Order: sequence, then structure tokens, then C-alpha cells
Amino acid sequence: MGGKTTRRARALRRESSFPERLLWSKLRSRQLRGWKFRRQHPIGPFFADFACLEVRLIVELDGDSHGDDAQEAYDAKRTAFLRNEGWEVIRFWNAHLLENLDGILAAILESLEHRQRMLDGAGFTPLPRAGEEGPAAGGGGR
Repeated sequence: MGGKTTRRARALRRESSFPERLLWSKLRSRQLRGWKFRRQHPIGPFFADFACLEVRLIVELDGDSHGDDAQEAYDAKRTAFLRNEGWEVIRFWNAHLLENLDGILAAILESLEHRQRMLDGAGFTPLPRAGEEGPAAGGGGR
């Protein structure tokens, strides 16, 4: 990551909203069944709110500004770019996260497991999760 990108990612982390900080408190340190996430991860010209590199899943939290036409058009363009790069993008409203954090976490977990099954079926070799050995370590994957 270049210096400018690193500085921008750090600034975005410092300026995160309460819903972003709340979700990060549940995703960080592999708390969601061992899945590793990165926060404000750069992908091309964009920064993903939360990214699981292992299965190429992005979780985006949207505030009120995402409801207007210009922002929706930008989000659609951004999502199309990310999907073209092999990422799946799931979006949640900040208000829904605050109302139903457990439900949002369950939906994220379901998406992670779905992506894992899909990638396993495509012959994709995922990175090992915490406590697992990968093929390079002689563990043969999952």
C-alpha cells in the first residue's frame, strides 16, 4: 500500500461512525467464528468498510446519505467495480445495525459461509483461518 493510501485508510478509521465502530468491535480479532476482517481496506480506487480477504467478501455500512440518487448511483458504480474484481458486496443500513446487531452478524456469517462453499466448489484454495493449517503448511486445507 502506498503512503497516500495508508494515510487515507488511517484517516477513515479515525473518522469512523459509531455504527462502524460497533460492528468493528464484533468483527476484529477473528471474533466472528475465526473469520479475519480488515477495516477500511483499499481495493482499487475504493476503500471497503470491512473486507474478509479469505473469501473476498465486503461488508458496507450505509448512513442516511446513501439514500439520495447521486449516492445510490455512486454506490452502484463502486459495487460493479468491486464485483468485477471478484468481490461480493453486502450492504446494511446503520439504523438496522443499531436495531438488530445480532441479526446483522448472523447475515454476515451466512454470507461468509456461502462464499466459502462457492469458492470451495470452484476449486479455490482459501487462506487458513486462525488455528488451521493451510496446504503450504502440510495441513491440506480444510
